Amino acid sequence: MTASGSDDAPELSVQLYTLREQLDEDLPGTLDRLATLGLTHVEPFRLTDYAPALGPALAASGLTAPTAHQHVVGTGAEEQVFAAAAALGVGTVFDPRVDRERFTSADAVKSVAEDLNAAAAVAARHGVRVGYHNHAQELEIVLDGTTALELLATHLDDAVVLEVDTYWAAVGGQDPVALLQRLGERVTAVHVKDGPATPDPADQVAVGSGDLPIRAILDAAPQALRVVELDDTRGDRFTAVADSCAWLRAEGLA
Repeated sequence: MTASGSDDAPELSVQLYTLREQLDEDLPGTLDRLATLGLTHVEPFRLTDYAPALGPALAASGLTAPTAHQHVVGTGAEEQVFAAAAALGVGTVFDPRVDRERFTSADAVKSVAEDLNAAAAVAARHGVRVGYHNHAQELEIVLDGTTALELLATHLDDAVVLEVDTYWAAVGGQDPVALLQRLGERVTAVHVKDGPATPDPADQVAVGSGDLPIRAILDAAPQALRVVELDDTRGDRFTAVADSCAWLRAEGLA
């Protein structure tokens, strides 16, 4: 049963980058605070940096990490990354960003896909999947009428999945609802964020208190893990996480 008390309520997670300063000060304590919100999942970042301490802290808090962020493309560290993920029970590792210049031509986009496809083959040996997470750049860049992210998707093996950051998609000039509908089942996770969809991360606010059509966004990807994140905000980020989770549950969205 989920924290909201409904057996069929969608799964909810939190991207730990939101609480990066607290994690550096007290990793176990920060995870315990998240657990008190009724959460059962988190999404780590810089997975290999945190891995030594993360496993025991997750176990102690009762949290799991079905997804995580870690740079993979171009690192040459695939074996290390996916071994660490498997040891922590992470099912999908999302590469959080590839340099913008690699999305500026059709050939360049295809080469990113080839790198992700190759990484997926390594991940599979560890029982892990690989995916890609967008920022604004992959939606701002349009090649022959197709966003760079959607062009990327056409070249990806079935084993490679996507995590759509719906806020940065909006910042990039795309309707996140329509984007999710076009990408379909390829999307296995979404970053749920709110605010005025400006490039300034500090403008982000607790989910449900901003301008994005959150219900329509989530309805467009019912299969996707819902990951709350604030890159920044003008108030307290932990409070914003708590308020986001409370709103999503009150609305029956988690």
